[in-house]
Amino acid sequence: MPKKRILEGDINKIANAMKECEDARECRRIQCVYLGMLYPDMPAKKIGEITQYSENRVWVIHGDYRKGGLNALSDTRGGRYREYMSPAEEAKFLESFEEKSKTGALVVVSEVKKAYEAKVGKEVAESTIYRILDRQGFRKIVPYKRHPKTDVEEQKAFKKTSLV
Repeated sequence: MPKKRILEGDINKIANAMKECEDARECRRIQCVYLGMLYPDMPAKKIGEITQYSENRVWVIHGDYRKGGLNALSDTRGGRYREYMSPAEEAKFLESFEEKSKTGALVVVSEVKKAYEAKVGKEVAESTIYRILDRQGFRKIVPYKRHPKTDVEEQKAFKKTSLV
């Protein structure tokens, strides 16, 4: 005979949470708890078949609910998983380079990379720095090879008539 699970709580609160959730995965997790409360004799394998989870996953979800309640069923992950700094910290880090760029100096990625590695304490790829700069609104500005108002014909004429 399978273990009988004891899930305590307000079943109406669970039903309302199921109606209000917008994420399908979160709704399925809440559904696991709802079915466990509604039918305490229903095996976890059967609940898993209904919610498309494995039996072990159903047990884990029920355990999470027992430990943390309804809040434990929401998945708060998302975005950047391996970030060294939050976007706000990145913006604060780049402020000095922004001031430097406003004075007319070029912001060189190798300098930013060295400062970032010193701050983080790890070596990072150059592409990481480019992504940070892109995320914070920096753009790559490359000087022209020649002045836009350059007249090539006038330069050739000058070369022919100059004394040097």
